Amino acid sequence: MKLSGWWKNRSSAGKVELYTRWSFHFFVLLEIMSIGLAALGAGTGEGSAWVPAVLFLTVVAHSVLVGFLSSRSLDWILGRRERPVRLAVAVASLTAATSLGVLGLRAAGLTGDPAAAPALVAGMTCFAGGTLVLCLRKVRQMRYVAPAAAVFAGLAYLAFGVPAAESAGLAVGVLLTCALISAACGFSGWLLDAVYELDRAREVQAQLAVAEERLRFGRDLHDVMGRNLAVIALKSELAVQLARRERPEAVDQMIEVQRIARESQKEVRDVVRGYREANLAVELEGARGVLHAAGMDCLVEYEEGRELPAEAQSALGWVVREATTNVLRHGDARSCVIRLTAGPSGALTLVVENDGAPRTPAGPPGSGLAGLRERLAVLDGTLEAGPVDGGRFRLRAQIPGPAAGPIRELEARA
Repeated sequence: MKLSGWWKNRSSAGKVELYTRWSFHFFVLLEIMSIGLAALGAGTGEGSAWVPAVLFLTVVAHSVLVGFLSSRSLDWILGRRERPVRLAVAVASLTAATSLGVLGLRAAGLTGDPAAAPALVAGMTCFAGGTLVLCLRKVRQMRYVAPAAAVFAGLAYLAFGVPAAESAGLAVGVLLTCALISAACGFSGWLLDAVYELDRAREVQAQLAVAEERLRFGRDLHDVMGRNLAVIALKSELAVQLARRERPEAVDQMIEVQRIARESQKEVRDVVRGYREANLAVELEGARGVLHAAGMDCLVEYEEGRELPAEAQSALGWVVREATTNVLRHGDARSCVIRLTAGPSGALTLVVENDGAPRTPAGPPGSGLAGLRERLAVLDGTLEAGPVDGGRFRLRAQIPGPAAGPIRELEARA
C-alpha cells in the first residue's frame, strides 16, 4: 500500500495515534539495542558463558512485555479496554526480579564487566517506569514513579554491596532518566486523549448544527400552524353545535373553516419553500460562520450586483448547505474556499474546495449529492465532486444560461 493510502486517509486523531504507537514500538527496539547489547558483554568470566545469553533473552522478554503494556495502556486511555492492571504488575515484578538477579550475578562475580550490571538495572527500571506512567490517570500519581524507581535502584545497589556513594550516584541517574521518560510517556498519553476528545467534539458540533436547523424548522412550522389549527378546532366545534340546532350559521362557520384551512396550507407551503429555497447570501454567510467555529480558515468569494433568480438561489443555496455538511463530517479540513462566479454568458459556477479529504470514502455514498444533482438538473445544471491534486476535495456546480449579470466582489475571511 502506498504512503498516501495508510497515512493520508487517516484523520488527525488517527495519525497522532499511529505516530504515538510506533514511537512506543521504537522503544522496544531501543531497549534491545542499548541494554541487550550491553548484556552480551556482561559475562566474560570462566564458566559463565551462559550469562550473556540469559541476560540478553531476559532483556528481550522485558522489552516486548513493556511494549505490549504500552499498547494496552493506550487502548485504555482511549476507552477501548479496561486498565491493564495485571500486565502492569507483571512488568513491575519482572523488572524488580531481573534487576535483583543481575545484581546477584554481579556480586557472585559472574559478570566480567562491573559496569554492565548497573547499566542493565538502570535501563530496565527507566523503561518500565516510563511505561507504567501510561497506566495512571492523574499527574500527582505519575510524579511518584520516578522517585520510587530511584529508591528501589539505590536500595538494591546497597543490598548487593555497592558502595554508598556509587549507589547514590546510580540512584540519581535513574531518577533523572526515569523522570524524563515518564514525562514523555505521560505527555504522549495526554496528547492522544486530547486529540480524540477534540475529534469527538467536532463530530458533536456537526450533529448540533443539523439539530439546530431541525428545531428552527419545527419552531417556524409550529408558529404558523398552532394558531390556525386552534381556530379551526374552535370553529368546527361551533359549527357542530349550530348544526345540531339546525341553525343556518353552521354553513358559514364551515366555509370559514375551509378558508382558514386553505390559508394554512398556503402558509405551510411558504414555510417549506423558505426552508427548501434557501437564500444564497444567507447560506454563504452561515457556511463561513460554521466553518470558522469549527476552527477552519474559510474564504468566501462571490460577486453581487443583480439579483439572482429564485430558482438559482435555491439550488445553489442547497449546494452550499450540503457541501458545508460534508466538509464538517468527512475528512480533516483545515481550510476551505467557497467561490461563486458568473461567466460572460451569465452561467453561474459555484466551487467549494477543501483540504484534508480522504482519497477513499469512509463509507457508502450518501443521497446528498444525488439530491443536489436532481435540483440542478431542473435548471439544466451539473454537479461534479471528487478529489483533486494536493489532497483536496472539490465540489463544482454549474447553472447555464443568462442566470445573472456581473456582480460586486465580496470577500470574507475567518
